[in-house]
Amino acid sequence: MTEPAQQWRAGLRSRLIAARKAKDNVAVAALRSALSAIDNAETPDVPLPRAGAIADSAHGLGAAEVARRHLTDDEIQELIGTEADERRAAAGQLRAAGHGDRAAQVEAEAAVLRALLDSA
Repeated sequence: MTEPAQQWRAGLRSRLIAARKAKDNVAVAALRSALSAIDNAETPDVPLPRAGAIADSAHGLGAAEVARRHLTDDEIQELIGTEADERRAAAGQLRAAGHGDRAAQVEAEAAVLRALLDSA
């Protein structure tokens, strides 16, 4: 059984390839950010380093490897929704600052992310 994150990544990557082939820069940017958001959310919490002897430190093959967090489908959908909401807010700020063309691009990215959620 595959994890929700793997399923989402596979779907996002296939859409990303299609967007690249279509030279849809807005969709490419939105899909890349969604993939990055999933990767970032899976990073584990890192404990603060403790002072101690070097002899107590982990060493050897795989000593630096840490298990990644497992995200549920709901968590991933919430992540993508948050990405879309942040883009809408940024578009409003850009529009208020007189950057209507960039605001339209950011709103289009938000629409791509919302469409992902609607198709899920």
